[in-house]
Amino acid sequence: MDKIDQNIIRELQTNGRLTNQELAERVNLSPSPCLRRLKNLEKAGIIKGYCAIVDQGKYGLPVTVFVRIKLQHHTENVVSEFETAVRRIDEILECHLMTGDWDYLLRVVVASLEDYERFTRQRIHKISGVAAIETSFAYGEVKRTNTYPAM
Repeated sequence: MDKIDQNIIRELQTNGRLTNQELAERVNLSPSPCLRRLKNLEKAGIIKGYCAIVDQGKYGLPVTVFVRIKLQHHTENVVSEFETAVRRIDEILECHLMTGDWDYLLRVVVASLEDYERFTRQRIHKISGVAAIETSFAYGEVKRTNTYPAM
């Protein structure tokens, strides 16, 4: 991947609805080579898909929660069961495997504090192998971007 490919990606991260003509102009290519590069990025799995960025509060999920999880054991079965369960829970938007004292960091969205309590009791507590849960509520957002920095 070269600088032109990176520029194509950055432009699409900023506005995924650009036409090929608009994209080509922004990255200083003619439309045909731009489209060829775009198709190659998609085929290589570098561009995995396209989506709408939605205001989560207006969608009805204004509460963002960061949840740290510690597992009782790190056996293959416990880890596999936890990760499989997490993939099935819609409220969990991200799950990161971490270094340090906590094993996982989850980003969760819910409609209210009551919904978070219900989520914890009915979803997280039911996953066997979870030893500890620590929760932090985000009360504001300073920055959010989907555009990678230029390299």
